[in-house]
Amino acid sequence: MRTGVWLVGGRGSVAVTSMVGALALRAGLAEPTGCVTELPALRSAALPALADLVFGGHDVATTPLVKKAETLAEAGVLPARLVAALAGEIGALEAELRPAPTGGPQAAVVEAVVADLTGFRERHRLDRVVVVNVSSTEPAPAAHPAYQRLSDLDAALAEGSPLPPSAAYAYAAFTAGCSYVDFTPSTGARLPALAELAQRAGVPYAGHDGKTGETLVKSVLAPMFAMRHLRVRSWSGTNLLGGGDGANLAEPAANAAKSASKQRVLGETLGYVPQGNTRIEYVDDIGDFKTAWDLVTFAGFLGTPMRMEFTWHGCDSSLAAPLVLDLARLTAAAHRAGRTGPLPELAFFFKDPLGEVPHALAEQWATLRAFVRQLDAEPTSGDSDAVAA
Repeated sequence: MRTGVWLVGGRGSVAVTSMVGALALRAGLAEPTGCVTELPALRSAALPALADLVFGGHDVATTPLVKKAETLAEAGVLPARLVAALAGEIGALEAELRPAPTGGPQAAVVEAVVADLTGFRERHRLDRVVVVNVSSTEPAPAAHPAYQRLSDLDAALAEGSPLPPSAAYAYAAFTAGCSYVDFTPSTGARLPALAELAQRAGVPYAGHDGKTGETLVKSVLAPMFAMRHLRVRSWSGTNLLGGGDGANLAEPAANAAKSASKQRVLGETLGYVPQGNTRIEYVDDIGDFKTAWDLVTFAGFLGTPMRMEFTWHGCDSSLAAPLVLDLARLTAAAHRAGRTGPLPELAFFFKDPLGEVPHALAEQWATLRAFVRQLDAEPTSGDSDAVAA
């Protein structure tokens, strides 16, 4: 099943790490560490093979992919030997990296994105295309119409009322018959009118905000406190980020959107919201790595006060990239099986998942395993129709 993966933010660290990783796995130069779809419990013939993924994307940046990969190697994100060995293949990806359409009426921007997606599918005779948003986090949206109906959204675009860029991409993806994954906390496909459009187009979508670090740990520890009936009194965290994502999150509005996403797991898992919050700070010197420090205070039997601390130090792009490949494969398989609308079964991958779903990692894992088994059992909707869509 030849599957296109169109990356919004295609020259960024996560996108480039994803593409270089896929090339390395294809060539047998690396192990699929971090790719959960390569675990025996999730390996499935219903998913497109890594060798069947074809990459393209948009970005406002113009840095050549080989140069970006070399920069990531210098920062310790990518192994330099892989970048050197795959330089030709990385350079060949330039053919499908397009400047992000900007300027002019947003309706025209959407039309240009649709044309790029359609052309990409036709040039490579792809069975499916998955649009994955790995661009910078948008500012928390100001008040705007909720766009409950698709007709209202269509009229707003025609009249020049702007949508958040991520929502415009979701609109374009659905219009082009592509599924959509939002790996960011941006608006994306959250607008009710876009759910209507996805249903009409017969495509699935997933999101939001990839779970790669501190929140991943929270989704394991919070259920522990709940199951042991220990009262969490406070849970505060400080996140230090460098790189482009950290610089973007230095902006207060983008920071607010990310921080809100990171805290939701506690209320959903514990059944109450303890005191405390999550802070995000930009530290240029740590580059593409991030450090999170959390302090948890809790009460035991007879109110005895106790505490725990943990520190997470990781490389954001390296943690995110295999999940991008997983999500592209799973979403494409869901599309092939005829699934439409939101995919809450993919909550395992997100801080702020779609639908009424458990936020505890073990429960999300069980749901994901059941979902893959279901994909194995379901008849497909046929690939020839997708090429003509």
